[in-house]
Amino acid sequence: MVVSFPALLRPFRLCRWDPTPWARLAGPTKLRTGDPNSWTPARMAVTVTLEPAGRCRWDEPKRIAVSGLAPGQPVTLRASLRDEKDALFRAHARYCADAHGQLDLERAPAVGGSFTGVEPMGLLWALEPEKPLLRLVKRDVQTPFSVELEVLDGHDPEAGGLLGRAVNERDFLAPGVRREPVRVGRVRATLFLPPGTGPFPGILDLFGSGGGLCEYRASLLAGHGFAVLALAYFRFEDLPKYLNNVCLEYFEEAVDFMLQHPKVKGPSVGLLGFSKGGDLCLSMASFLKGITATAVINACVANTIAPLHYKDMIIPNLSSDPGKYKITESGLLNLEDIWNDPLEKPNHRSLIPLEKAQGPFLFIVGMDDHNWKSEFYAQIASERLQAHGKDRPQIIYYPGTGHCIDPPYFPLCRASVHAVLDQPVFYGGEPKAHSRAQVDAWQQIQTFFHEHLNGKKSVNNFSLMLSGSKKLKPKRNLVGDT
Repeated sequence: MVVSFPALLRPFRLCRWDPTPWARLAGPTKLRTGDPNSWTPARMAVTVTLEPAGRCRWDEPKRIAVSGLAPGQPVTLRASLRDEKDALFRAHARYCADAHGQLDLERAPAVGGSFTGVEPMGLLWALEPEKPLLRLVKRDVQTPFSVELEVLDGHDPEAGGLLGRAVNERDFLAPGVRREPVRVGRVRATLFLPPGTGPFPGILDLFGSGGGLCEYRASLLAGHGFAVLALAYFRFEDLPKYLNNVCLEYFEEAVDFMLQHPKVKGPSVGLLGFSKGGDLCLSMASFLKGITATAVINACVANTIAPLHYKDMIIPNLSSDPGKYKITESGLLNLEDIWNDPLEKPNHRSLIPLEKAQGPFLFIVGMDDHNWKSEFYAQIASERLQAHGKDRPQIIYYPGTGHCIDPPYFPLCRASVHAVLDQPVFYGGEPKAHSRAQVDAWQQIQTFFHEHLNGKKSVNNFSLMLSGSKKLKPKRNLVGDT
């Protein structure tokens, strides 16, 4: 029996659409231009409205409403965007208009499609790639993503003609944010500065084992008042192509650059790291001066992948057993069990001495992370710090959340082809729970840095936070039941 790849992935929610309905829903129509956020097709009374009007940042919500429908009319809303490589991502949901012929996604539940229930931003976080195993990332933060929203008559696959359309341009640079490429000494990075005279609290932002220079998280954070350095450390320009050895002096040079910058508020900076970038941040906080606060997303507490060198010291990388990998039924690599236990004696030397750090820690933990055991590693960190008389770290556990935690409204990446391994890797997560976690984690990260770099207490804190190694009951949900 021959099974198509989308059919193979559909049981794992890696491919949740049937291409046939999309073909049926397609169809050109003449549009009458008007307000860029409320476009009405020619000879149609249906209007799609986005509020607030105008362009917005990617991490900002938008109210989506439709008017001019018949009372109770069934309609299908669909969203689509193309990334810089022309890869298509799309989502759709079925709705029914209210008694007044109106539809407001902040109140109306979706009755089917890519998601169900009241999900005001569901058409964004439920986007899926047309070709499986692609992850939506922003490569050029100087241009927006254009999200096309369409309203079609009826419910797919029998949906009728196009009733209304709108385009939402979502920026990655807030007005006034400056982007400055950095090529100073060995440092290869991009600095994002908020509008104003400053100085601003400074953050170094590191991504994971895919390498390259990822700017989208740093550019969005700069819109919230931080001076953020997106730092590359391999697979970029003249940096090493592979992560064979890591010299902490390179990262020390980047910290010094930030501390000496006139727009960066001293006497210290914060660190934000994801995956491999997370354990690098833990090492930087443990050995380098001038670091006040460290936030990590699904990070290991041991040095991973490559030996870490600093002056005359070497921290070996945590050993692994590649034979313990698993293959999912859809042919994806599950690497969660290949990493050896850092608490076992042969692996002790790979543990990062967190107790040497001067500032507090925030651990963001996806409890459905299938890249490695992030929850277990956060508990190790808490126990180690307390054993050395240090404060417990702040740990936030997010059930149903996978490895790739991005800023709000990025769609869940359950699996993709790893940039270095060149193999399809399974990362975990459930779309609805993961989307809620991303919204909350984004606010928690800002709260953490505003408090410890600026001395400000943020009040927008709507998730339950757990400190130390206190463990959640398996069914308890920090961000609301899904």
